[in-house]
Amino acid sequence: MPEIELPDPHELAGQRGQTFTRRVALVTALYAVALAIAALGGNSYGREMLLAQQKASDQWAFYQARSIREHQYRGQKLRLEADLADRGPAMRPEARRKAEELLQKFSDEEKRYNTSKEPIRVEAERFEHERERAEKRVLNFEYAEVFLQISIVLASVSILAASRLMFSVSLVSAVAGVVLTLNGFELLFELSLGH
Repeated sequence: MPEIELPDPHELAGQRGQTFTRRVALVTALYAVALAIAALGGNSYGREMLLAQQKASDQWAFYQARSIREHQYRGQKLRLEADLADRGPAMRPEARRKAEELLQKFSDEEKRYNTSKEPIRVEAERFEHERERAEKRVLNFEYAEVFLQISIVLASVSILAASRLMFSVSLVSAVAGVVLTLNGFELLFELSLGH
């Protein structure tokens, strides 16, 4: 009868430990991939947020410049109106006609600058909205990175401690990180936490 060799219980425990270690290492690699995706999304939307802020600032500066010009023409118009009211009857006809033409020009320019401001304001507000939306996305990615980094650390500790509980906690942290990463791309829900 052939001899059957029974495996040593210590060897079986070692093999189980190696299987656990390999599985945790593989899952940790997946955590790292998710972390890289979260970091990429955060960087991308961070740049988008800064660009939208810069464009909004530029539009508000343009709007302010238009407002200043409008007020300058209004001031010149009011001064000329007061001058015409004070000296109008005593002015020579040609001087009065030139002053009235200038008054009309100031009035037209004031109106032009006033009406040209509205599209600029709308554009500035659109860029502000884009900035706020990108900021919400970035916040999701930032928290996702934190959760994914924690999950990598916990998974590494679970290998050293051979702790399935620690590995389970790392899975929960990773799921939170992945959900926040997806939310960073899709904005399915809004985080109540802020900067």
